[in-house]
Amino acid sequence: MNFELFEAAADLRYLLSRGYPRKAALDLVGNRHQLDHTARQILHRGVFSPDAARTRRAKLRLLREVAGRPLGLDGHNVLITLECALRGLPLVAADDGFIRDVGQVSKHFRASPETEQALGLLADYLAQHQSGPVSVFYDAPLSLSGELARYTRELWNSRGLTVKAAAVPVPERELLTFPGPIAGSDTHLLDAREEIIDLAGEIIRQEAARGRQFRILTLSD
Repeated sequence: MNFELFEAAADLRYLLSRGYPRKAALDLVGNRHQLDHTARQILHRGVFSPDAARTRRAKLRLLREVAGRPLGLDGHNVLITLECALRGLPLVAADDGFIRDVGQVSKHFRASPETEQALGLLADYLAQHQSGPVSVFYDAPLSLSGELARYTRELWNSRGLTVKAAAVPVPERELLTFPGPIAGSDTHLLDAREEIIDLAGEIIRQEAARGRQFRILTLSD
């Protein structure tokens, strides 16, 4: 990894640990190190104050630890991270224990060959860990979300999973009150809920252990 980015991450972490506002700290560090937009996005997605990172890590659960319980998925959040991994785009192993994409593709998301592959990986992983009933919430304003929800239901039901998938106006609203653990990496949900599964991250780590190559940046020691 570029040493300048590693050093910038340490600077940002230092400022955040002392209470600097996140945006101001990121601007200050980005300007000092003359970082481009992608590098700033990597910092934004991967670096947090030690207190925030520690609190979120304490909420992180493995899927096998919640086997059989209802699970709520932040659909596009999980799917896009997996798709970015499959496309060879950069990912960041964040301070709070979650793997995130840095491609900023959510607003322009379109189904692709990697979509079917990612949904297949998700179905296999959920079945492997005896997941309970799964509710998937896709972001309705994104293109063809209703079709994506229908395809998810069909594919996952064919794999023996009990699944409800729907396109809703605000997935976060559904997940904030979901009666069980949730899967995703949205920081607002991480701070609001008590049991979070980094489902995309678990699958990426499993596939990496099997020899698949991913571009994962780690910004801490």
